[in-house]
Amino acid sequence: MRVVVTRPRHSGERTMRRLAQMGHEPLLLPLAEPAHNIEEARRALLATQDAIAATSAEAIRALSLLGSDLKPHLDRRLFAVGKATAKEAADLGFRNITISEGGGMELAAAISSHPSDPSSGPLLYLAGFPRAASFEAGLTERHLPFLTIECYRMQDIIPDDAILRRLFADARADAVLLYSHETAKRLFSLPFVRHSPGIFAETRFLCLSETIAAAVPERLRPHVDIADMPNEDRLMALLTHA
Repeated sequence: MRVVVTRPRHSGERTMRRLAQMGHEPLLLPLAEPAHNIEEARRALLATQDAIAATSAEAIRALSLLGSDLKPHLDRRLFAVGKATAKEAADLGFRNITISEGGGMELAAAISSHPSDPSSGPLLYLAGFPRAASFEAGLTERHLPFLTIECYRMQDIIPDDAILRRLFADARADAVLLYSHETAKRLFSLPFVRHSPGIFAETRFLCLSETIAAAVPERLRPHVDIADMPNEDRLMALLTHA
């Protein structure tokens, strides 16, 4: 199957390798790229001493740019959403990692089951922008103190029409993998996509969550499949049914 991966280049290339191993033809369409705020992350680490939370691997990649300044913080407990984020953290040297296989709400629940010393200060949430509100909402509901620091921002990429024509018009895309609500909105707002209503006639849109699926235009909702868990393993499992 020809599968279009709508992820930033770094994570998208990893997904493409997985798809190729499964026998698919992967095609990368990054619609955003991260801009890291290293100094903000550095100041936040120095100002806090309790656990750290990350809901994306990109937050961990931002920390990797701190070099030796990160070393004093590698023994802090780190709560991560998903295996990819946890692996990035482990590769960076974090030794005390708790993984949540769900989304933000599940991570907040996991943190609430690991009580910390109130005197150690708030949880440090290393976040991106834009982001889903579920994790912070879950912490607030559980009355868990936290400090949110935006250590990266996603900046839009507008692909050339020639690239979009090659991906979707010259040959049919069997499936498009959608990992975020913002990415889905970017894809369907592209002028080439809006002016070519027939290019997705035989394309499936595989979404990581209901929230992401909500960004798919109403006329294409019959083409949508949603992973039963918000992780890449379950998303790729949908390819067998697409």
